[in-house]
Amino acid sequence: MNVKFAYLGRSALRGEGKVLSLSPNLARDPVAFDAQLLKPLRFREAVSALHDVVINDLRFKPRDKSAYDEWKKREQERMANLQREEYERAKVDILKQRDQPVPADFERQFERQRRLYWDARLKYSNYLLKNDQEMWRLLMPCDPVITVAPDVVFFECFSADESSYGCLTVQRDAFGKSEGEKFGTTNVDYSWDLYNHFQGLRSYRETRFRIDPAGFSVATAGNADYREEKIDLPPSWLRGFMQIQSAMGLPMRKVTLTREVLYSICAWLKRHKARSSPRALRFELIPGQAPRLVLEPWEQPVVAHGVVYNGPGGEPIRVWGTRRLLVLARLLPLIESLDVYLLGTGMPHFWVANMGEMRLTLGLSGWTANDWTSSSALDLLAPTAEVPRQMIYDVSRCVRESKASTFAEINATVPASPAETAAALNQLAHSGQLIYDLHAARYRWRQIMPMALGEDQMGPENPELIASRQIIARGRVKLESTQDAPNGGKLYIGNSESTPIELLIDPDGRIRRGKCLCIHHQRGGIRRGPCRHLLALRALVWRSGKSGVAEKSDRWYDFGYLFKGE
Repeated sequence: MNVKFAYLGRSALRGEGKVLSLSPNLARDPVAFDAQLLKPLRFREAVSALHDVVINDLRFKPRDKSAYDEWKKREQERMANLQREEYERAKVDILKQRDQPVPADFERQFERQRRLYWDARLKYSNYLLKNDQEMWRLLMPCDPVITVAPDVVFFECFSADESSYGCLTVQRDAFGKSEGEKFGTTNVDYSWDLYNHFQGLRSYRETRFRIDPAGFSVATAGNADYREEKIDLPPSWLRGFMQIQSAMGLPMRKVTLTREVLYSICAWLKRHKARSSPRALRFELIPGQAPRLVLEPWEQPVVAHGVVYNGPGGEPIRVWGTRRLLVLARLLPLIESLDVYLLGTGMPHFWVANMGEMRLTLGLSGWTANDWTSSSALDLLAPTAEVPRQMIYDVSRCVRESKASTFAEINATVPASPAETAAALNQLAHSGQLIYDLHAARYRWRQIMPMALGEDQMGPENPELIASRQIIARGRVKLESTQDAPNGGKLYIGNSESTPIELLIDPDGRIRRGKCLCIHHQRGGIRRGPCRHLLALRALVWRSGKSGVAEKSDRWYDFGYLFKGE
């Protein structure tokens, strides 16, 4: 997806540290904000932690054995000549093939060449990350997204390895009176120099936070500071935002922790390096008792003294990739409390650091190598529902006009059942139109791109979902028996494409567990999304009306029920 970015000048700290001016994307609708920053030191530390999320990359990096001297010998003139020759050669080849029919496997050839391009670009990006960070910054998928709302201003970003999501939310009472504000979402020019400017914020001098509105009113065409950038935005960057909304919409367990717990975890991880598996963080949650966390493989316990867990009990929950929590270490002096939202073992989880008028939401995938985009299909776990186009429009108008609304407020405004309302919200989230605020339990209007996103921008649907429809169309799935599950819900036993399968669906309609002999399920279970055989069996059950949970589907969308720890 080609995305146009246009900026007037650079974001910087100007006027001897008195104005923090951010240059917005002029290719989008105008967004403006100008107010005094009342607590610049707290903002400096919080936005620096968000920067750490952006540059965080914990993927395995093998030693680079290529000779750097060989790369230096590539002269710029030689490369320019080579590019010109290749362009002329390709042009001649295309002209020769103008009258030839399109090959039958044209799409397959295109996908293969596209993968080659992105593999080479990723390899080059990893090289620049080590040797030229300023150039590497130019290859970052997209500038951070900033949203100005009536009650908050929040920033969103992804990590370099696409396994961590960061959202810094700043309440409006952290700013003075704003003048000439315009609500909306835009990208802001971001660079390493801007990060260095953040470090210049001080409490002894007044600082204004400004999303510069001047760029929208001046004639920029002939301005030397005006520049346009066209970025080939990878679908994975967009899909990551969609998967985050899918994760936030799933039932979770909420655990409240103290900052001493986070300090103990970060201190242990800084001083120790796991040499063997497992390397998980285990949550042992017993109702009425203090939450107990255990660092594996050392079996080091960390008890959250002073707080009590009031949510449901159950088996311990284990999550991986705990070294990503080190990005929160800088916030330890500011954190008042921590809220952790857990989906289950090996599933994504969210850490919300509450810092008075600010909070940082850190969304982590199940483990570092299992990023938010290519390896997750969390949206397939929730029950499906078809929503009329008019209802989606009504829900979008309600959220757009209010800027932020709870689920109950939206459902009271739109004449629909809770299930239909939430299905419409889910589709709007998947098209990049809104975001769910975990802490405030509100839906906020936030357009990640100027237009609604579809298959053309984000790529085709999940291949397992497409394959499941083909299985149903061919009649290759069969339900053999149904049993009541011990903790509620139903256990379905069936056969799909001559493969025996078992599917456990909880009382809310969510896929909890499954058994299948296919390679997709054996590699990742449902943590990477259910396989085609499980999806086909679930679709058969829901279509036949034999599920014990179809009549209770509205309960899935009761968001007061989501966070049982509250």
